[in-house]
Amino acid sequence: MSDAVTEPVARPESEGVIKLTMLLGGVVFLLMMIFGLIMRAAQGDLIYLDPTIFYQLLTAHGAGMVGSAALSGAAILWYFTARHVPLRTGIYIAFLGLFLLGVVLILGSIFIGGYGGAWTFLYPLPALSGGAWEAGAAVAFILGYLFIGVGFLLYYLELGIQIITRYGGLLRGLGWTYLFGGSDEDVPPPTIIAASSVLVFNTIGIVFGAAVIAASIINLLFPGFEVDPLIAKNAIYFFGHVFINATIYMAVTAVYELLPDYTGRKWKTTRLFVGAWFAVVVFVQAVYFHHTLQDVNMPAWTMAVGQIISYSSGVPLMGVTVFSLAVYIKGSGLKWDLPIALLVLGTVGWGIGVIPAIIDGMVAVNKILHNTMWVPGHFHTYLLLGEVAMAFGFAAWLVKDKTKEAMSGLDKLLLRAYIGGGAGFVLMFLWSGAASIPRRWAVHYEYWQLQSQLASLFALVVVLATLGLVISYARGLLRRN
Repeated sequence: MSDAVTEPVARPESEGVIKLTMLLGGVVFLLMMIFGLIMRAAQGDLIYLDPTIFYQLLTAHGAGMVGSAALSGAAILWYFTARHVPLRTGIYIAFLGLFLLGVVLILGSIFIGGYGGAWTFLYPLPALSGGAWEAGAAVAFILGYLFIGVGFLLYYLELGIQIITRYGGLLRGLGWTYLFGGSDEDVPPPTIIAASSVLVFNTIGIVFGAAVIAASIINLLFPGFEVDPLIAKNAIYFFGHVFINATIYMAVTAVYELLPDYTGRKWKTTRLFVGAWFAVVVFVQAVYFHHTLQDVNMPAWTMAVGQIISYSSGVPLMGVTVFSLAVYIKGSGLKWDLPIALLVLGTVGWGIGVIPAIIDGMVAVNKILHNTMWVPGHFHTYLLLGEVAMAFGFAAWLVKDKTKEAMSGLDKLLLRAYIGGGAGFVLMFLWSGAASIPRRWAVHYEYWQLQSQLASLFALVVVLATLGLVISYARGLLRRN
């Protein structure tokens, strides 16, 4: 067992722009939740929403939530990585600028160009709109992704350069030399292990995404250029699955860095910890196969891999991170406040969210559940009760009033409302999926509407709780300034 040798500094120089990023992320989270509430209310026949508008909101909601999760996760990872290696603030600002440029293109393509092909831009759908949008709108949407991807590649390049410089190579940054019998001298802290792992698998995912994005743009501009749809689907879902998972793996570094401040117990780099992250690098890339289990022309071995890796992918999370969290908390005398409560919720919610994913990864079950509300149920658990909770926990810590150690009455109310509303909301998705209610349908039959109506109620509670968290963070920023 090895302690990290690099003592963290108090505040990275990029703290100001990180705070701004978290404010942007919080506002977008809130807006996308409102979009989600509107869609669920429409499905429950509580309001009328034109199906064309529904699919535009669906596209914006998916792209916006994934983008906000990625942005907040990147801010968290940058903040804590900068405690251990020097990171240039100018690079982060360039990343943020490219990201925001991509957001402008995406929003313009949806709300001006009318694009409604969902956040996955599944080929050849962007070019087959049935007159709902022009090819230029689809190009703008996909170009937005391209700019965001370039921004992230720049971001990861800076992480890689600084980690390699500090630790003498990426394998050392990953901890793999230590894992396979190396000395425990100068073993990186958990945050560097996480940063190195994420930059490896998410860079690979973004490169695949960039390739299919380029092919899709060429197809939109020159329809005679065709792409194999099955290859395109594999590349898109590989990119999408890796990218959304990376958001959570970036955000969990807040738990590694902040929990020791509350428990007095340092989160240590052990061979078990490094081994778990080694497995993550492999599993995050291989598990996407469960998105192709219904493609009968995929090779049979991909179905086996998809099922086995879906089972296995939960082991590093539940067997190491969640279990370690419980061990670090037990008997520590931890004094709960809003930041640590949200961070713990995020870790536990992440662990719970993997269970529906494992169930969906079973070939026999996947044939029934994958195109139902079950799938949004599992990834809303990952995000709403996982990454988003971690992001708000980190944000609350950034503006924490150091004179107060306990949660105020308002903090307790916001936390309970967020947990209760979020849990009820995702359970409605899972109930709907178990009842074989399809996903991505703008209009629901009357006998499907009860779950949507209840989900709308829970969503309203989450929106109000999130509004309170965003206002609390903004007030904290003003108070600190």
